[in-house]
Amino acid sequence: MITISEQAQSHFRKLLEKQAAGTHIRVFVVNPGTVSAECGVSYCPADAVESTDLELPFEGFMAIVDAESKPFLVDAEIDFVTDQMGSQLTLKAPNAKVRKVNDDASLKEKVQYVIDAEINPQLANHGGRVSVVELTDDGVAVLQFGGGCNGCSQVDLTLKEGIEKELLQRFAGELTAVRDVTDHQRGEHSYY
Repeated sequence: MITISEQAQSHFRKLLEKQAAGTHIRVFVVNPGTVSAECGVSYCPADAVESTDLELPFEGFMAIVDAESKPFLVDAEIDFVTDQMGSQLTLKAPNAKVRKVNDDASLKEKVQYVIDAEINPQLANHGGRVSVVELTDDGVAVLQFGGGCNGCSQVDLTLKEGIEKELLQRFAGELTAVRDVTDHQRGEHSYY
């Protein structure tokens, strides 16, 4: 679930030596599943471990994860990097903002996951977003744009050269095309 590099494990062991016996680390996500999700690591005294927490054993300590954060920390990686600028602990959690879907999820759920995890964060820079309305029987993903994308002069380029290419490559043999059903009206909400 969470990968902690040898360097990071060593760093945690050194930090925990200075804490009360039985203290571990807690890995968590604040505002999980939202665009404002933030990941963190803190000390976790023995009396702060809850019965619903997940305990991940590492050499010399445990990584404690609360039940709410668990699905958002799938594939998370913690590393301790030293370079010319100094040392720093890094935490990468690709599913913090969007819960990863299961392998047996429907094609629509998988497509929406890719949109939420990879495409919408880019569109959010312009105040936009996109979602899957439906998948037709002949493999067409029907999308709806919103926010700054609605009425944007670049929406056709974004759809054809960005979103469609990515989705057709990701879901080759399952998707045949991508279509926009948004009624694009220019206005104050438009980015361009």
